[in-house]
Amino acid sequence: MSYRILENKALASGIFEMTVEAPAVARKAHAGQFFIVRACEHGERVPFTFSDWSADEGWIRFIFMRVGKTTHLLSHMTAGESVQDIAGPLGHPTPVAVGKPWGADTSIAEGDRLVVVGGGVGTAVAYPVARAAVEAGTRVTVIVGARTSELLILQRELAALDLEELIVVTDDGSAGRTGLVTEPLRELCEAGAVDRAFVVGPAIMMRFAAATTAECGTTLPTLASLNPIMIDGTGMCGACRIQVGGVTKFGCVDGPDFDAHLVDWEELATRQRVYLDYEQIAATEYERGCGCHG
Repeated sequence: MSYRILENKALASGIFEMTVEAPAVARKAHAGQFFIVRACEHGERVPFTFSDWSADEGWIRFIFMRVGKTTHLLSHMTAGESVQDIAGPLGHPTPVAVGKPWGADTSIAEGDRLVVVGGGVGTAVAYPVARAAVEAGTRVTVIVGARTSELLILQRELAALDLEELIVVTDDGSAGRTGLVTEPLRELCEAGAVDRAFVVGPAIMMRFAAATTAECGTTLPTLASLNPIMIDGTGMCGACRIQVGGVTKFGCVDGPDFDAHLVDWEELATRQRVYLDYEQIAATEYERGCGCHG
């Protein structure tokens, strides 16, 4: 079975948003979950998190950065073409609904103050999580960051939510505040303005965000949406294993959200780099042999 592409557009330099017709998947999707895409018959399996979906209209949407062979291939596909396979939804939804568990011993409740922190393409995950939390009656502040204004995404969509505040941070000061997302996060923690945090983005950003919430008086319950290397997405291959509180967990079936204060960030970063050289070689070979590159 193939899945028809409805739209594929560039959001920023090297960042794309694809909308695919997948009614059965859209009917079951929740914020924080992901799915596995196989672009073509002999392609690799790549996980993407839902950035949006419509159960009524039968489509799902995801955002990706062009970094390897498969994302290069996807970036050149157009409306009317099809991807080979989509498997999902996979993983557990982010627990933003009232009464659903948040960490080991706390529950999010109506009126709670949540800060959602998204770095880079991680904003694609931050947006649906923030939206679901607002709909659940949570008071939500969103912090989004990027290297420069040209890499900021989903600003209009976030601004349309009923947020307490939207804080934009860029490394070069070209939009919003100059600096890192951890700086406004620390200010909110020190002011006692939040009850819990959700972070998503590059592993190094999440690691420092977790350190920030751990240092602000009473440790702030913090969830991190992790992106370990993944193959089948069902827990069988073991490629996505990580250490959380000294216990081996699988990112696909146990996550993707974990207690950020218990994650072994060094191990996660090391495992993410395992195939980096091979990914670069594959991307280079694809660009060299693909006619669409001229």
